Amino acid sequence: MKLKLKGFLVLLVALVTQITFAQERTVSGTVSDNAGLPLPGVSVLVKGSKSGTQTDFDGKFTIKATPSQTLVFSYIGMKSQEVSANSVTVNVKLKDETNVLDAVVVVGYGTQTKKRSTDAISRVTAKDIQQIPVANVQNALVGKLAGVQVTQTNGKVEGGISIRVRGAASISAGKEPLYVLDGVPLITTNESSNGAPTNPLLTLSTNEIESIDVLKDASSAAIYGARGANGVVIITTKRGKEGKGTFTINMSQGVSEATKKRKWLNAKQYVELFTEASINELGDAAEAEDMFDFLAQGTDWRNNEVDSDWQDTAFQRGHTKDVDFSTSGGDANTKYFFSGAYNNTNGIINSNSLERITARTNVSHKVTDRFTVGMNLSFSRAEINRVQDDNAFTTPLQAVAQSPLSPIRLEDGTANPNTLYANYLLAIDNSFWKTLVRRVTGKVYGEFKISSHFKANSDFSYDLMSQSEDNWNGKNTPFQATDGDVFASSVNNETYITSNYITYDQTLADKHSINAVVGMEFNKFNRRYQDVTSIYFPNDNFQTIDGGAEVNGGSGNETDYTFVSQFGRVSYSFDNKYLFKASIRRDGSSRFGINNRFGTFPAVSAGWVVSEESFLKENKVLSYLKIKSSWGKLGNAEIGNFASRQFYRPNSYNLRTGLTFAQAGNPNLTWEKSAQIDLGTEIGLFNRVNLEFDYYKKTTDGLLFNVPLALSSGTTTINQNIGELVSKGVEFVINTKNIDSENFKWNTSLNITTNNSIVNALPNNNADIINTFTINRVGENVSSFYLKEYAGVDPANGDALFYLNTKNADGTLNRATTNNYGAAQRVIAGNPFPTLMSGLTNTINYKGLDFTFTFQGEWGASIYNSAGLYQSVAADYFDNQSIDQLNRWRKPGDITNVPQARLYGGNGTGHSTRFLDNSDFVRLRNMTIGYTLPNKVIKDLGMSSVRFYATGVNLLTFTNYSGYDPEARRDDTGIGEEFYSAPPARTIALGVNINF
Repeated sequence: MKLKLKGFLVLLVALVTQITFAQERTVSGTVSDNAGLPLPGVSVLVKGSKSGTQTDFDGKFTIKATPSQTLVFSYIGMKSQEVSANSVTVNVKLKDETNVLDAVVVVGYGTQTKKRSTDAISRVTAKDIQQIPVANVQNALVGKLAGVQVTQTNGKVEGGISIRVRGAASISAGKEPLYVLDGVPLITTNESSNGAPTNPLLTLSTNEIESIDVLKDASSAAIYGARGANGVVIITTKRGKEGKGTFTINMSQGVSEATKKRKWLNAKQYVELFTEASINELGDAAEAEDMFDFLAQGTDWRNNEVDSDWQDTAFQRGHTKDVDFSTSGGDANTKYFFSGAYNNTNGIINSNSLERITARTNVSHKVTDRFTVGMNLSFSRAEINRVQDDNAFTTPLQAVAQSPLSPIRLEDGTANPNTLYANYLLAIDNSFWKTLVRRVTGKVYGEFKISSHFKANSDFSYDLMSQSEDNWNGKNTPFQATDGDVFASSVNNETYITSNYITYDQTLADKHSINAVVGMEFNKFNRRYQDVTSIYFPNDNFQTIDGGAEVNGGSGNETDYTFVSQFGRVSYSFDNKYLFKASIRRDGSSRFGINNRFGTFPAVSAGWVVSEESFLKENKVLSYLKIKSSWGKLGNAEIGNFASRQFYRPNSYNLRTGLTFAQAGNPNLTWEKSAQIDLGTEIGLFNRVNLEFDYYKKTTDGLLFNVPLALSSGTTTINQNIGELVSKGVEFVINTKNIDSENFKWNTSLNITTNNSIVNALPNNNADIINTFTINRVGENVSSFYLKEYAGVDPANGDALFYLNTKNADGTLNRATTNNYGAAQRVIAGNPFPTLMSGLTNTINYKGLDFTFTFQGEWGASIYNSAGLYQSVAADYFDNQSIDQLNRWRKPGDITNVPQARLYGGNGTGHSTRFLDNSDFVRLRNMTIGYTLPNKVIKDLGMSSVRFYATGVNLLTFTNYSGYDPEARRDDTGIGEEFYSAPPARTIALGVNINF
């Protein structure tokens, strides 16, 4: 009986196996896009197995599967689709992932679809930024994100970048957003020693980025608590996908030039103007002619023997080379992505260049059905040849102050040492400033599925930014007091983060969707800095520290801080119509006073998808309607590591040392707190138009200020949380599918943002905080321009006039004019920040052609050109003048805005609105045209696609701004100020993208 039973079981197993294999058969078909064009390289997988293939050049595939199995079709940039294998022929159309409602956005410790989101999040993807020829990631975002202003300080390749999310959230603390790369909060400390900042994200390459999500409101950013008040920029890198491996290579090369060059006096005009100025002020031309003799250095200035164009020496024709590659793929268990990139950029400023290499590895492996591990690792190296900051006489752009009478170089080719100011070419020829930045960012993580609805994540992350600087000055360098000197510095910034959190995700009764996350995080930061200086070198061939005879200076310090945090978030959706979300984070930091070490940051939001209601669900015009609102509290912890501590510093005299009281401690000092509300709506029309509207108000209190103390205390100030600031505005976004036919597609995206940041409260009973030409005053914009008001020129005598702006008895301003600069009073005259911003992007595809362009505009801001006191003052001193100074007053009755030329006369040379200019502009930020070769052309080469493209950045600028550029700002200090600041580069590049 046992033998019979055993034989029956063997027969049964064999029969089942035979039936199973009998059911498995070949399934074939074609995969095309929404227009019906075949798609090569589409991944086709049998769900739940390792069996997979890829479509050929004609979009065709064959795969073995049983009728009960499911085929999964996926392709980059398109929505994945699952289709039953119950037919031997399966034809599939994949849709573009352009429906913004279905897009998945990245939030802290998770993701969510935009359709279910109650947050204000702006996003760009790889296709939006990957072929824009810029050396930094942030510049690729310009004009593409509502509520996000991106400004590069100037045209230097390493120039600092300022990003403001929904306006200012602070006056004296940090103003930049928190950057998070694959869950790692990045170090963004400026470690430059030459007076001008470097961009801390210069080590990132666009080829490794999958998406960038900007968390703008408190509902989205509160999960980052004490560091989210300025917004959060979440950068997600690319990862491998299941399917056959792919390889992509992209190569481009471009040329650059300044977006604008200003016009300056030539030699003939220079002699004419300064001769006249000398006669007007001193009675004869002797003073001017003596200076002309010196400047000309033996050449015949009377016959214009020398007519130097110093501006042309400061600028150069730049060039950029980019090469990057990536390979990715995987199966059901292991996925991988590897990439590398090389960038070589010669800037538009003489001797300014950048060379960068980056590499990335992202790998994940499914150890079991429940347990997945992975690693993200990146390395970058950037070497920068720098020039001095804008305030240094030896920075190239200050060369425009030199006289055109001065030879640039002597007959032997060496730089002319006898010029009005130091010849910057002496610095170029006899010195260098090299900065080397190395960065390693890594993350190892594990994910364990506790059950079908619970999973646990554990991450360990590390970020190291190491920077060294070498500044050599030979004996012929300007202002050199010794036979050469060398300065060398080294700094290491490192942070490590451990994060552990549990996620719950379940849908109950097909109506109740719940997602919750709870966890904790520990963040430790360390910084170590050292520098040394040596002097007295035997000759200029020795350019390192050990070549000097004396080490005459050095310093070093170490610092650290710690954050410890607990966080939680729950999202709930009922019937896809009613949306709720709440989050909370508790942060503690060593940066703050012992009495206020911890803070709690809650946020709540809600949404109603009205279009899911029965009375709108079948409406063919209004395809989508959602109303949402949110409230939350955030913090700004960028106040320095020891602002709350009582300090003593060493103080030595006569070989004896002691301690001196240096800073008053404040045990109650804490982070600046920001409360935000957001009201918004999202509308879809005809399934072709998507509109978004948001109103926001952000109130920041507890602003950090140095409050004066009595001298008897031993120090002058103490750090306190006093003051309040309000930023508010609206955002409007419209995305449209204008044309969506088989061969022709045209999509448009428009965003418009308004913002006003107003001071509500200040320390010392709301006393004004006045700087050289700005003011913080209650009821006014942050850092408003505060200047004497220029009233033009007295037509009778050529005097510069100013409005008195003194107060009359009735409280009004006295608008009478005066030629006495000292009698005029300062008034608020402008706003350094735009009140209206906009971006317009169009994407057009016709068969194999693609065309994309983005316009960017800003309105409402002003720029103060503090260099105007020297370069646009009708020959007050011997600096070369802007060409408009030839329109000076010359005789009674002349109507002009330029006063009479008076050498050393100080005729209208004080700080005033004479040098304040409106900076409204519209710019063609980038434009790309490409052509993808037909599949039949490349079919036999083993390639899946080949695309040639031409792209440009900053191609056109429409503005009335009279300076170099409406976005250029001085890089050493100041808000809204230009001071010999280089304009950005206009770049045109050609490239090819090949996919295998």
